[in-house]
Amino acid sequence: MAAPASSLPFQLQQWKQRAGDCIDEAKDKLYALSKFIWSCPELAYEENQSHDRLVRFFTEERGWTVESHYKLETAFRATWGPVGGKEGDAVVNVGFLCEYDALPGIGHACGHNLIAEVGAAGALGLKGVLETISDCPIRIKVTVLGTPAEEDGGGKIDMILAGAFEGMDVVFMAHPSQEDAPYLPDVAEHDVTVKYHGKASHAAAYPWEGINALDAAVLAYNNLSVLRQQLRPDWRLHGIIKHGGVKPNIIPAYTELEFYLRTPMRRDLPAIRSKAEMCFRSAAMATGCQVEVQFAKHEYHNILRNTTLDGLYKENGQALGIEFTTDQTVLTTSSGSTDFGNVSYVIPGIHPYFYIGSQALNHTEDYTAAAGAEKAQFYTLRTAKALAMTALDVLFCPGVLQRVRAEFTEARLKEERGRKSRESEDGSQPKHCGGAAALH
Repeated sequence: MAAPASSLPFQLQQWKQRAGDCIDEAKDKLYALSKFIWSCPELAYEENQSHDRLVRFFTEERGWTVESHYKLETAFRATWGPVGGKEGDAVVNVGFLCEYDALPGIGHACGHNLIAEVGAAGALGLKGVLETISDCPIRIKVTVLGTPAEEDGGGKIDMILAGAFEGMDVVFMAHPSQEDAPYLPDVAEHDVTVKYHGKASHAAAYPWEGINALDAAVLAYNNLSVLRQQLRPDWRLHGIIKHGGVKPNIIPAYTELEFYLRTPMRRDLPAIRSKAEMCFRSAAMATGCQVEVQFAKHEYHNILRNTTLDGLYKENGQALGIEFTTDQTVLTTSSGSTDFGNVSYVIPGIHPYFYIGSQALNHTEDYTAAAGAEKAQFYTLRTAKALAMTALDVLFCPGVLQRVRAEFTEARLKEERGRKSRESEDGSQPKHCGGAAALH
């Protein structure tokens, strides 16, 4: 049961103010945490220093139980509670997620140091309120998960499969951007590596003795370029030739491409995979090369939106002075992809975007600088406060958690109905072509 509705408005506003005060009280150590992560950018599954710094941060905070290598080597879990209610009552487990991997070459150009800070700050703010409520009517637990490898590999998906999210009721995180938005349409994505094997030969003296793997790569690239005109308008495929040969006078015996395939909904990924794979394999047939088509072990799902959480976050953010974008182009255009999408299929959650004081674009050197600047701190901590306030609404506003759960269940059912409908339209679920490499 929740606290009496008649006592909630004033109490809840007091608790929200207290959450913000707790975050402000910790602002110096939160900035030091963020700056440390920013200063030592580490790639997916190799975030050892950032991981250790976060583990130390929560170990040094009073009351947290920390599991330093939780499910993955560079993941962790910090828990506080449960408190309140009575022994035997159901526990409401509120989660905050921290990301901390960087990009190759340009460091924290996506601001994952700030994502880690927001997760830590939001958790501290919520804990700071809960430990002051002497007669809390419900049993509550706060969990922080350190989730590595968002940029490459899908650490959250590994953790889902390992059971890391079991028992959690709602989950919060926020992502740096150029504007504030409670929701942006992150899309489903699957990446694929394609390797062509030919035969080397002297390119001038006896080219007829060679099998040109670069020709296969170029044909595949052009096949995909032509395919784009036959794709749905909101589907995307884009990629690079990672290896194109070693010397102009040697027929390339090996080439390698990497492509990302994106669709607004995960149910459409099989169709775009099938079309792309035919492009890759036909290029091998045309040139006489052998081909390996290696799909990544995980696909990223689109985010299942929870408008109840979005609305609460927006209301709390506006109370803190956040001006949310009203640009419909921004709000309706597909953005990037994130493994938080997979989390949103197993637990209701929210993944808002927040302005950090710069119009620099993500995945640029300018954004790396902005993510490490002191100027970003005001916006980062304001976002953490809005998340903590939203968590308090979920816990203490009558009926809110039930609405969040009901919307989550309906969104999953709707997506499943859409998947079955798409399979029916296509006759059967598209399957990849046979050959050297299967999907994995």
